[in-house]
Amino acid sequence: MGLMKRIIRSRAVQETLGFVVAGYLKFVQRTNRFVMEPADAYGRIEMPVIAAMWHGQHFMIHFAKRPQDRAASLVSRSGDGEFNAVALRHLGVRAIRGSGARGRDIRKKGGAQAMRSMLRALSDGEMVVMTADIPKISRICGQGIVTLAQLSGRPIVPVAVVTSRRIDFDSWDKASIGLPFGRGAMVLGEPVHVPRDADEPTLEALRKTVERELDRVHERAYALVGSRDPGAKPDPVLMEGSRA
Repeated sequence: MGLMKRIIRSRAVQETLGFVVAGYLKFVQRTNRFVMEPADAYGRIEMPVIAAMWHGQHFMIHFAKRPQDRAASLVSRSGDGEFNAVALRHLGVRAIRGSGARGRDIRKKGGAQAMRSMLRALSDGEMVVMTADIPKISRICGQGIVTLAQLSGRPIVPVAVVTSRRIDFDSWDKASIGLPFGRGAMVLGEPVHVPRDADEPTLEALRKTVERELDRVHERAYALVGSRDPGAKPDPVLMEGSRA
């Protein structure tokens, strides 16, 4: 198993996997009929922005990027992150390596360095794409994306990209990946601005706003393709009724 892991994580294999993944995603994009909501979404925002997404919904997020937009995406330093970084390169997105660390030394995960890199990217006019939730805690917005918006002065724009034909995985993040020859929807949410002088209660309120907007755009995107979000949070009213 050790030998197999070294082979899979070798540079040659990672480059090949990344190239294949990027090629497949381009094929999915070309063979699905996409709609964007709102239709004038890009006319309502001023680049660069921080594009927010949920874990598990990241495979097709680059479909919403216009060709003229420069973009960088936060990618884990893990072995899996390597071929993701290669795939992003083939899709015209620069990878910033690093991630947050719940209960671990953020320096070991490259979080502090990644934050500086994302701030530089935004300052240079690059859109930054990142997951709002932290690993293993699905659909709960973390503080990191709000901090990035506060320090950079750039707004957070929640984004959802889904397809009618797809594979839904039974993973902690309910990941989905699109299939060819279907319909697709790209939904952009309302920009969330974070004042530089925001206090703790304000930051918490804005974190919840990002979370609600991400849930809303995913619900709407799935509705547009005639489906239901497999990762949607349970309805508290229904949950309460089931316990009665």
